[in-house]
Formats: sequence, C-alpha cells, structure tokens
Amino acid sequence: MTLAVRVPEELSARVPAEQRGPGRERDDVRLLVSRGTEPAHHVFRELPCLLRAGDLLVVNTSPTLAAAVDGRIGHARVVVHFSTRGDVAHGGEGRWAVELRDPDGRGTTRARAGGPTGTRVRLPGGARLVLEEALSPGSGRLWWARVAGGAGGDGRGAADVPGLLREYGRPIRYSYTERDQPLSVYQTVFALPSADGAGSAEMPSAARPFTAALVAELVSRGVQFAPVALHTGVASAEVHEPPYPERFSVPEASARLINAVRAGDGRVIAVGTTAVRAVESAAGDDGVVRAREGWTDLVVTPGRGVRVVDGLLTGLHEPEASHLLMLEAVAGRAAIDRGYEEALRGRYLWHEFGDVHLLLPEEDAHAEHCFSNCR
Repeated sequence: MTLAVRVPEELSARVPAEQRGPGRERDDVRLLVSRGTEPAHHVFRELPCLLRAGDLLVVNTSPTLAAAVDGRIGHARVVVHFSTRGDVAHGGEGRWAVELRDPDGRGTTRARAGGPTGTRVRLPGGARLVLEEALSPGSGRLWWARVAGGAGGDGRGAADVPGLLREYGRPIRYSYTERDQPLSVYQTVFALPSADGAGSAEMPSAARPFTAALVAELVSRGVQFAPVALHTGVASAEVHEPPYPERFSVPEASARLINAVRAGDGRVIAVGTTAVRAVESAAGDDGVVRAREGWTDLVVTPGRGVRVVDGLLTGLHEPEASHLLMLEAVAGRAAIDRGYEEALRGRYLWHEFGDVHLLLPEEDAHAEHCFSNCR
C-alpha cells in the first residue's frame, strides 16, 4: 500500500513535545481519531474519555537501546546501528544484526552499501566487529556480525555488546530531527529492562505520549493494560523494506486477559504496530491468544487480516511505509486514505516525536456520547 499523498518536510516533528515550550508534557501532542472513515480531532490527554471501561490496551514493554555506535573501517568513519540480537536459532549466539551507515556531517547518517563478508569495523574501547553474512538474500542493508574484544567480554573473545552500547552508544537519530537527545527521551513509560540486555533499536514510539498520570487516569476509568514485548530492529528509512524476523514475548497473564476481553464487551486496542505484530503472532487460527515467545516473521497485511486487534493507536507513517499495510488490515483502505488526508489538512506532525492516530471501528451511540464529552 502506498498513499497518494506527499508529506511536506515542515511537518516532521523535529523535537519532542515537552521541548516545544514551557510547561509542555509528553501528552501535549494531537490525536486524530478515526472511527471507520469518520475522523475527529483531539489532543492526546483526552484519550481516557475516548475509551471506555473494559477496553484493553496492549503495550510493548521493550526498552529502547542506545543502538548507534561510531566506528572506523580503515581510516573511514562509519556509524554502526545495532539492530537485533541473535540466538542459537537465529544467526547464532553472540551475533547481532547490524546496519552500517555513513555520517553525513550534520550529526545524522546516510545509507551506505553493505558488506562485503569479512569487513572489519573498529569500535570504541578496543572492540571490533566483523560482518559474517547478509541477514537475508538480496538485501545488503543488514548483516549478521560478531563483536569481539573490548572490556567486559566473556573471556572467549565475545564482547559485551549491551555494555558497549551503554558506554559508547547513543539513540539512533534520523535527519529530520533537530539534535541529539538523551536516551531517556526515547524510553516510553512502559519500558522494562531485559535481563539479557535485549531491547529495541528504535523506540516503540506510539506509546511515547503516555505519562504515568495518564495511565493512572485510564486505569481509574476501567481501561486495562496487557504488556507484551517485541524488540524492534532498525527500520529501512530509505526504501521501506518489509519487517524481518524479530524477537517477541506474550506472557500467559496477558494472553488470558486479551482472551477475556475479547469474550466480553471490551475492545482490544494495540499501542503501536509492534504490539500488533506480537499479539497477532501469538494468536491461532481460532483467534485465541496463547502465551508465546521466540521469533516472529509475521507480516500483517490486508490479505492476512487481524484475528485479535479491534483498534490501533499509531504514529503517522511515510506514504511508502510497509506499516501502512498493517493499518489497512486493521481499519480498511478507505479509513487510512481519509485519515491521512485529514492529518495533512490539519497540519499534524510526523515521525516518532509527532502526533498520533487512533483507529477504531465504527461505533454506537455510547461511543458518540463519549466523543462529544471530549469536544
């Protein structure tokens, strides 16, 4: 799916909402709400009155990593984006999927040709990275690589990559942003540390506008939360490749809660495309969600559809982004076309620090009453 729209450069959110003026908070972003093909304009802190008691928000608890590290190939400077931690089944224990990028002289990076096998990158602290094989045939962007040397290794030459990222890494930043930000800016209120140092190369950004106070208000109104985890890798910023396998986990308690809500009158609303991918990966053909963890290669498309999710809270995506197929699977093509036309007309802001879009099914008079209370 490609939208027939163009997003002006000035609609890129260059800094987080809380840095746009005195007294601003994370929830000071706009919220476009689409019920079917009917859009309405709100602010994010009105979310509690747009949902109802019994609704369930599925949230991704993956923490954001400081996944960008400077390196050198010979005398040339490069930036390594650490994307996905491997295991025995996928790429081998101790390997990471990485993307090599060229610094652009403005504090961000541009794409570079990947490979070849055997390419060596010197990293800070005496560590070194060696490219071993492309992540998938025909794509040279992401490579499985092994990191060795440096402080904190395992005594057999393998490096402590999470420690390397903590010591020398910074959040991945793209050219539409104004300046580097501390890692805390890229953590959502739902983020939980992983025991093995795993996390997301890029922030699960749909959850960024939530604050602890807003979560408390939602709970007080009877909205429930189901935590899942999906460690998202480095996006294909230039050519919008479809997602590749990622690690995920749906705990038993969350699976039971999702099934109970689906059996009642509540709605299951995913917070972000990562939450959709996780929960749909744990759903059987019968629509029942079962506790699962491991790797998922699921790509949610209109042809496949969704089995669990009734609604989706998501950011605004580029017109060519592969994520739009998932949005269409949840809400239908007409709703997405109409919503994005309205977002452009309303001058909404794009990308991870931007505004958000709530996709809900067409509703009844109860929902209209809730909406009118927010206006």
